[in-house]
Amino acid sequence: MYESIFAKQKQFYQTGKTKPLHFRIEALKQLKRAIKYYEKELMQAMRRDFNKQEEDAYLTEIGYVYNDINHTLKNMKAWAEAKKVKTPITHFGSKSVIHKEPYGVALIISPWNYPFNLAVSPLIGAISAGNTAVLKPSEHTPHVAGVISDIIELAFPDHYISALEGGIETNQALLKLPFDYIFYTGSSHVGRIVMKEAAEKLIPLTLELGGKSPAIVTEHANLELAAKRIAWGKYSNAGQTCVAPDYIYIQANVKEIFLEHLKYYTHKFYHEAYISGRYMQIINNSHFERVNNLIQGNVVYGGHSNRNARMIEPAIINDVEFDHPAMQEEIFGPVLPVLSFENFDKAILDVRDMPDPLALYIFTDKKSEAQEVISRIPFGGGAVNDAMYHLATPYLPFGGRGSSGMGKYHGKYSFDTFTHDKSILKQTTLFDIPFRYPNAERIQKLIRFIWR
Repeated sequence: MYESIFAKQKQFYQTGKTKPLHFRIEALKQLKRAIKYYEKELMQAMRRDFNKQEEDAYLTEIGYVYNDINHTLKNMKAWAEAKKVKTPITHFGSKSVIHKEPYGVALIISPWNYPFNLAVSPLIGAISAGNTAVLKPSEHTPHVAGVISDIIELAFPDHYISALEGGIETNQALLKLPFDYIFYTGSSHVGRIVMKEAAEKLIPLTLELGGKSPAIVTEHANLELAAKRIAWGKYSNAGQTCVAPDYIYIQANVKEIFLEHLKYYTHKFYHEAYISGRYMQIINNSHFERVNNLIQGNVVYGGHSNRNARMIEPAIINDVEFDHPAMQEEIFGPVLPVLSFENFDKAILDVRDMPDPLALYIFTDKKSEAQEVISRIPFGGGAVNDAMYHLATPYLPFGGRGSSGMGKYHGKYSFDTFTHDKSILKQTTLFDIPFRYPNAERIQKLIRFIWR
């Protein structure tokens, strides 16, 4: 079955029908119409899979995708235009042009934590660039995956865009096929498998992974505002966000004041949701047990759990050291370790010694401190005096480096990711400069003089 769908998409792509701009524009409009048609079912599916409430479902998933489509429709014509670039004097008489060419048939493998947003956002990039695509939704959110399949089936024929449900065996079968591009979002463990399969067939790819994203808070920060923004960024989606603050590294002399603010806003934002059963669930039992087992040590807020509901109350653990279990892996849940430092320079070295995180957040009103962190610590992207909000702008590229991934997307960067820049030199036939040919010693001496 998978081979048949791939073959149909390859054949359709080779007809050239996906390349005209009007075709791509209509495809994105059709996608938006299909999403609107299934919007209610989509929200119900998120509620059934992991208790995601309607307001969160719209804000972080459905509305985000609408905005992404609108932004792409508004700007796609400019992105797709061939770009004239400079030509050196050695190529006098010629013109240099970069043509925007789709890769072909793209494979998009999406995760469970934002099962709609992180499936459809890369698809928007693939469509806008002129590709066909096979979309593999996560098996861990089966109800959302089913609605995604319904949306894709309503919007497109399967020889253009198709959604394939299934588990590990489906991923394995798809990765054996010679796709022209692979876009994977998920764990580093599976990312290595995807990269290995792609390397064997020399398939270009994007890996959107994760890591332990720190929030560094110095004595020069607005402590209340830092606590408020970190609490929101950490505990939204029950901490199941790849760019959620994974731990706090705070200057020791302001830690106790900061903790009071952090406990206040965590309680204010999420206590009622947890007590009433409206808080997000952990995705499955194995993840629940893993995250719940990390709640060890000096728990200064929360940390209660309900196995039957797969729900963990937001937890704050104080006085954590780097050997704590919660510091050995990405938490991906509502557990927040707090570490402290005395020396700012030492803190930078400590964070830099860890694997490159997908995101980093520095809270300080001292510009020199923010710049020190930005320039000295390698990470994918982040914010100064905010947490997670950089994710929501289409004008900033989103992606990791090293163990947190490779490649980028969002807005124009999504279009660029699924596009090959084809370089073309247009040469004149009105005259022929002789320096390239044998026996043109004088001209060659002139070139040596120019290039020396």
